Amino acid sequence: MRLKSSLAAAGLATVLAASLALTGCSGSSSGDGNATGTGTLTIAKPDGSAVLATQINNPFISTGSGMSLGYDRMIYEPLALVNPVGKNETTPWLADTVEWNDDYTQLTLHPRAGVKWNDGKDFSADDIIFTFTMIKDTPALDLAGLKLSDIKKDGDNVVLSFSESKFVKQGDVLQTTIVPEHQWKDISDPSKDPVKDAIGTGPYTVDTFSSQGVVLKARSDYWGGEVPVAQLKYLEYNDNTGLLRALQTKEVDWAQIFITDFQTNYVDKDKEHNVFWGANILSPDMILVNTTKAPFDNVAFRKAVNMVVDRKAHAEQARSNAGPELTNVTGIPQPTGDQYIAPEYQDQNFAIDVDGAKKVLTDAGYTWNGDGALMDPSGAPVSFTLQDPQGWNDYVTGIQLVATQVKSTLGADAKVATPDANTWFGNIAAGDFEAALHWTGSGSNPWHIYDDVMNSDYIDQAADGNVSDNFGRYSNPEATKLLKEYASASDDDTRTTALNALQKIFVEDVPAIAIGTHPTLAQYNTRSFTGWPSEDDQYATADPIASSAVQVLMSLKPVK
Repeated sequence: MRLKSSLAAAGLATVLAASLALTGCSGSSSGDGNATGTGTLTIAKPDGSAVLATQINNPFISTGSGMSLGYDRMIYEPLALVNPVGKNETTPWLADTVEWNDDYTQLTLHPRAGVKWNDGKDFSADDIIFTFTMIKDTPALDLAGLKLSDIKKDGDNVVLSFSESKFVKQGDVLQTTIVPEHQWKDISDPSKDPVKDAIGTGPYTVDTFSSQGVVLKARSDYWGGEVPVAQLKYLEYNDNTGLLRALQTKEVDWAQIFITDFQTNYVDKDKEHNVFWGANILSPDMILVNTTKAPFDNVAFRKAVNMVVDRKAHAEQARSNAGPELTNVTGIPQPTGDQYIAPEYQDQNFAIDVDGAKKVLTDAGYTWNGDGALMDPSGAPVSFTLQDPQGWNDYVTGIQLVATQVKSTLGADAKVATPDANTWFGNIAAGDFEAALHWTGSGSNPWHIYDDVMNSDYIDQAADGNVSDNFGRYSNPEATKLLKEYASASDDDTRTTALNALQKIFVEDVPAIAIGTHPTLAQYNTRSFTGWPSEDDQYATADPIASSAVQVLMSLKPVK
C-alpha cells in the first residue's frame, strides 16, 4: 500500500458567536480575520477533577490535561491521519502528500503550503525536521519506538528514514504531533515542560483554563478553512455515572464512555438526535491466559475453554451490544478485517461445542470425578481465577460469564477476582495471574492483534520480570519469526503468506482466547451539528481524544 494523495479542507462561513462561560488562564490567541463558526460543543471525560489541577499542554505528556481531555488534538496537528475503520485510508493533513518506499523504511512527504502557527508565524519543513530530530534525540519522547535513522530535506520535501520497516506502524509515524521549532528550540526538557503557551497549527487556541474546565476558541485564520464550531468546552466528571447523567441532560455533547444498555440509558433520551456508535476497529478483546502456569500451560485446556465460551452472551450482556459479536475463529473483527482473513478460515466461525471440548480434554488425559469436577492428567482438580479491576463493569461481567460457562460445561473450578486497577496492571505485567480479560493493540492491519499475544520478543525484553506485552508469555519461535517477516516485508504477497500462517498458529495453539470486539465507543448528538462519522459514514472513529478528532470537527455542519 503506497499512499500519495492530497486534501483540501473547507469550512463554513458563519458568525463567531457565544460568549465564554468559563474563566481562568489565557492561552495564545488567533490572528486577525473574519469571524468563523457558530455555537458551542461541550466535550467531557470521566477521569476526575485532578486532570484540571495543572495546565499541561505538552502533547508528548499523555497524562497532561491537554492529552487526557483531548483538547491538544484541536491545537496541535499530525502529518496525516490513518483511519482505523472504513477503508483504512490515509488522509494527508500537515503534509499534503506522503509516500513510502517499497519496504516502508523511508517516508517522503511534502509540507502543506499556506499553514500558519496560531502566533502568526509560517509553518515549514523545518518544523517537521525539528520535531522528528527532537524525538530522535530524546528517547522519552519516542513513545512509539520510531527508530529514526536519518532526517533530511530534499528540495521542498522532507525525507524520514528508519532502521526498520514501518509498515505496521504507519499511523505512529504519520500521526506524530508536529510542534513549532521557534518555540520548542528553547525548551530544555521537552518531555517534562508543561508548555503553558500552546502554539499549534490546529483550528483552535486555548482561551481559558481553570479547575472548572477548558475553553477553546476557533481561529479565523485556520489553513483548513472556516472552522464550523466557534467554541469548544472541555469538562471533567468524576466517573461514568456523572458523565452519563450530563449526556442525558444535554449538558455534554460529545464523549466516549461505556454505557450499560445504551439504547435505554442514552439514545432513547432523545431518539431524534442522540447517537451511540461503536466503531469496530481491528482490536478484539481476549481472555489472556498465562501459558507458563497450570491449567493454561496445556494447549488442550486452552482449546476446550475456547470451544465453550459464549461470545453472543458476551456481546449482549457484557458489552450491551455496543459492538458486533466476534465471530471468526481467527479473532479478526469484521467487517473491517474481512480482507485479511486467510482463505481457509473465511467461513469458520466460533460455535459452542461442549461435547467437542470434552473430547479434546479426554484425548489429552483429563477425567471427571464423581461430582463432575474436572481433573487434569495428573489427577489434580482443575481450577483457575479470572481477574479484572473492580469498577470495570463490562470486563467484570465478561469474566463472570466465562467463569460460569467454563464451570457449568467443563467442571473446572473457575473463580473471579476484582483487584484495584493498579494492582491488576502490576499483576498482568509481572505474570501474577492465570487469566484476565484484556484488549489488544489496534492498527490498520491485524498484525497488532497477533503481536500482542504471540511475540516472544516481549518475554526476552522483560524488565525486572515485567513484560510490556504478550502478557500470557506465549513462546513460539515460529510465530515470532512470522511477525517479523510481516513487519519487514516489502510486498503484499509476503505479508499475506506470513499473516495466514500466524492465523493458523492462533487457531490451532490458542495462545489467547478471543472473546469479543472492542469497538471505539463514542456518544454525540445532532441537535446543533451534523456530519459526524457513523456506521454508514466511517471516515474516522468518533473518539473525541483521538488524532482524528480534528478531522471530525472540521467535517461538522451547523444545523439550520
